[in-house]
This record gives sequence, C-alpha cells and structure tokens, in this order.
Amino acid sequence: MKDGSRVLIALGSAVLIGAAIASSGNTQALRVADALAPVGMLWVTAIRMTVIPLLVALIVTGVASASDVRDIGRMGASALAVFLSLLIGAAAIVIPATPMLFGLMPAGARPALPAGAAEAASEVVNSGQTPTVASWLTSLLPGNPVSAAANGAMVPFILFVLLFAIAVARSAPETRTTLVAFFRALGDAMMTLVRGVIWLAPLGVFAMVLPLAAHAGASLAGAIGFYIAASVLVGLLVVALLYPTVAIFGGVSMARFARAALPAQLIAFSSSSSIAALPSLVVAAEQTLELPTKVTGFMLPLGAAMFKLAAPTTWTAGAVFIAWFYHVPLHATELFTIALASVFLGFAAPGIPRGGFIMLTPLLVAVGLPVEGVGILIAVDAIPDTIATILNVTGNLAATVLVAHRAKRWLVQ
Repeated sequence: MKDGSRVLIALGSAVLIGAAIASSGNTQALRVADALAPVGMLWVTAIRMTVIPLLVALIVTGVASASDVRDIGRMGASALAVFLSLLIGAAAIVIPATPMLFGLMPAGARPALPAGAAEAASEVVNSGQTPTVASWLTSLLPGNPVSAAANGAMVPFILFVLLFAIAVARSAPETRTTLVAFFRALGDAMMTLVRGVIWLAPLGVFAMVLPLAAHAGASLAGAIGFYIAASVLVGLLVVALLYPTVAIFGGVSMARFARAALPAQLIAFSSSSSIAALPSLVVAAEQTLELPTKVTGFMLPLGAAMFKLAAPTTWTAGAVFIAWFYHVPLHATELFTIALASVFLGFAAPGIPRGGFIMLTPLLVAVGLPVEGVGILIAVDAIPDTIATILNVTGNLAATVLVAHRAKRWLVQ
C-alpha cells in the first residue's frame, strides 16, 4: 500500500473515532485521546529535526551546482513572479467570494466571546512585535545563522544559506566540487532518514488528529462553527483551483499533481506546520513529479519560509467574520485594502507562533475593525489553521512546478 493511502486511512480513522468521542461526551475516552498527543508531537519533532540539514543540503546542491550563476537570478525572478501571481489570483477569488459566503450567516444576536479570546487579543496587542518596514529589512540577514536556525527564523537563515550557496558556486572549481559533493552526500543521508520518518506517518497522523477531532465537537456549533466552516470552504476552494492551474501552466496533469501533493497535505493537516511537511514535499517534487533538483532545491525551502498562499483566505475570512461579529460594515475600499495587504505583507510575517495574527492586528485597525477581534480568531484557530497549512504546502508545490516549467527554457541550455 502506498504511503499516501496508509496516511489517508489513518487520518480518516482518527477523524471518525474523534468525532465519536466528541459526540459521546465520555471523559475517559477523551483522556485516552489526549494521551496520544505526545506520540504525535514526537513524530513531528522527528520531522523537524531533519529540516535544517536537509534545507542546507538542498539549497547548496541546487544553487552551487548551477552551470551558470545567471540561472540563480532567473529562478529568483521566476519565483517572485509566480508567488505574486498566485497570491493575486487567490485574492481575486477570495475577496468577492468570502463576503457572499458570510452573507449567509444568520443575523441573530452577537454570540459570546469564545473562551480565551479576550486574553489572546490582549497578548497579541501588547506583544509589541508588529514589524515595521525598517525592522523587517534589517532582520533579513541574521547576525548569527546558527541562532536563527535554532530560533526558527527561517527567512533570514535561508537567505544566509542562499548567499553561502552562491559563494560556493563562484568558488574555485576544486573547492566547489568538494563542497557540492559533501552537501549532496548530506542530502542523500537526510533523505534516507526522512523516508524512515515518513514511513511512520500513519501513526503520527493518527496521534495528532485524534485529540483535535475529539475536542472539535463543541466548537462546531452556532456562529463560531459557521466561521470555521466558511473559512475552511474558502481555503479548500483555492486549493482545488491550484490543480487546473498546474495542469494548464505547469504541464503536470491534475491526477499526477494530486498524487504527489497528498502525502505532504496529510502531514500539513495533522501537524499544522509547513516546515514539517517540507521533507515530504521534496520527495513529491523530485521522485513523483521528477522536477529538476536545481529548481526544487531553490524553490521548496524558499517557498516554505516566505510563500504564504493562505494569507488572502485567512485574513479575508477573519476580517469579514469580525466585521459581522461587531456589526461593522466592510465596503469595497476596505476589502481592497485587505487584499493588498494579504498579497504583500504575508512575506513579512514573523516566523513565530501567531505571527500571522501579529500582522493582521494593524490591518484590522486600518479597515476600522476592533483589534480585540483577533482574539476570537486565535481562540478558534485550530481547524482553520490546518486548512491554511494545507493551502500553503500545496501552493509551494504548485509554485515549484510552475517555476520548473518556466526554467526548461534556460536549464537545458
């Protein structure tokens, strides 16, 4: 049985058993489900421990082995063009669709704040971590790359590795040959380890998803449940549209892309981490889709760190729900502001827990919404975040396919 089928069966079993536990109200069964959570976290940790060395190996071998340093600039320009095109396309779909969907929400009295919403809002508002343009620019290069990797500052770490890889590419031939051979061997060893961790994915996914499903029952009622369902539907709509996009502009059939993306999507769903899904994306891109390693080594790490295709969906759905919650109308100007921010500010979101909400906070103020509303989104974020992660992971793989298709014009030269 293929890995994707095994993980899908484990995911379905966890959802069904978790739903049964939620509906039964059996506290003993709920405790058993919660007891499995450490097993899932251990599996995610096993994936994460492979990410940094795998990232370094992929980027260095992909960039430093380029026959022409100009290829790196071409891939960078193509990556930016593809990232922006996909973000603009997602925003163009989500901005009109989301208000229409939320227009179906019953106009009853405002529901009570979810538990923890006020505290979460206060924590974000008082964090003082909202980055300015200047602070974001100065943070792009790490003073200590090792510390950046340890603290999860993926964007500055990846930029350092890219600069290092370019330096290797421009080194003397004997130096370049030695370093590329070393990092290629490191990458091969890490992929062997990754395949072993992915083989355990059914167990990890089951242990991660069962507690989530067991606790989800109470949150799927009323207006909060409508928000969760609506945000999930909007996210899945954008995911679905990526398949024909790849088929039309990337030369990869929808069925083949679906087979390649499924294992990474399932890992993304269970772990809510784009970085955790990265090793599976590498396997999908290089083995299932047979994309050039020069492209995958450049695109996949860059996309995992910087490309957040879910920003237009999550920010728009969140803002529209908060507007409904507080009875504040959103007009075309405010929706356009949200669309513009989701396209460009997503790149600057800090790589920390709730980083996207930190960026969303000033946006709510800009469109006249109460900043306290961000606490509602945080309090009920568990399920929408899983779909957002699936969208980010699928968007990363789609962007890599599109850049690889464009790169055929110069990589063969």
